[in-house]
Amino acid sequence: MSKFKLFLRAFGLLAIVLTIFPYIPLNSWVIRIFDFPHLQLTVLTVLAFLTYFFRFELKSRIDQIFVLILLVCIGVQLRKIYIYTPLAKYEIEEASENAKVFLSIYAANVLQENERKNLLLEDAKNKKADILLFTEIDHKWLNKIQESFQNQYEYQVEVPLDNTYGMVLFSKYELFEPSVKYMVEDTIPSIHTKLVLPSKDTIQIFAIHPAPPTPQHNPSSVDRDAEMMKIALFSKKSKYPVIVMGDFNDVAWSETTELFQKVSGLLDSRKGRGLFNTFNAKSYIMRWPLDHIFSSADFRVKDISLGTDIGSDHFPFYTKFSFEPQLSAEQKLPEPSEEEINTAKSQITTENKTS
Repeated sequence: MSKFKLFLRAFGLLAIVLTIFPYIPLNSWVIRIFDFPHLQLTVLTVLAFLTYFFRFELKSRIDQIFVLILLVCIGVQLRKIYIYTPLAKYEIEEASENAKVFLSIYAANVLQENERKNLLLEDAKNKKADILLFTEIDHKWLNKIQESFQNQYEYQVEVPLDNTYGMVLFSKYELFEPSVKYMVEDTIPSIHTKLVLPSKDTIQIFAIHPAPPTPQHNPSSVDRDAEMMKIALFSKKSKYPVIVMGDFNDVAWSETTELFQKVSGLLDSRKGRGLFNTFNAKSYIMRWPLDHIFSSADFRVKDISLGTDIGSDHFPFYTKFSFEPQLSAEQKLPEPSEEEINTAKSQITTENKTS
């Protein structure tokens, strides 16, 4: 076998291994980190498939099997990406012409060390959203944001912290029973509040920013997964329509986020519209969607977009919903199975045992 063919086979084998990695049922960051670059892995696998034909031998059984495995990997990868393309069906339908009640949300991870604060303030002002959610907020950031928005947003929940997990929620609409909860770690808050729409309907809002699986913070995804599953169960039990927003530190196509959706019944506005990659804003190649706004079936999408460069490693994520609960049956997800609920609960139990 020539060195070139050996190289091509090694290249293809790398693509196959990286395709399998996200399906390994381990919580280590070494495994979970490969949930993120799915689009990049798809391109890598397609490249491996195409270049292998330079040395493909039609009569070689090994070559036939190798190419077939690469094709299966491409199929698996494309299946996940397809649902985020305009070719796929919307998971959340477009707002109807008769819609009268709207709710717009602007969510941004500001990057605590970001000194270009005016970029964020200008972009947020241009969007004129009803709700602003900012994560990685410390006291310096909070003071700057309050200077700009305090008069326009009567209702506020503020949790400034110096550990990159501070957050603030500003709302033009009435908030009641707001609370700050530390569901997994006593240094990582989440905001839980009810909001009254202009129609006088009440909805439930959860704002989260779970810790990512990284060697610097936590080498396991257990804490992140547990927080997401707790929010999923809260959402399922809520008697109000629900919106969950924030920097999830997880991509939309991961096993964890898929389970989150199945258990909570919440919908993803990206599906059928695009990836809207929010991270990493500082890289043109390694980008994926980490910031999310999920909603119950009572909402439909009027607009969805990314914000501009705000000096952060994240782009802001903007969504404008219409509130149309009378049409919710048309897009409601199936009820979660008992097995799915038990899996979610087991992830919470795993975190409790390791804490």
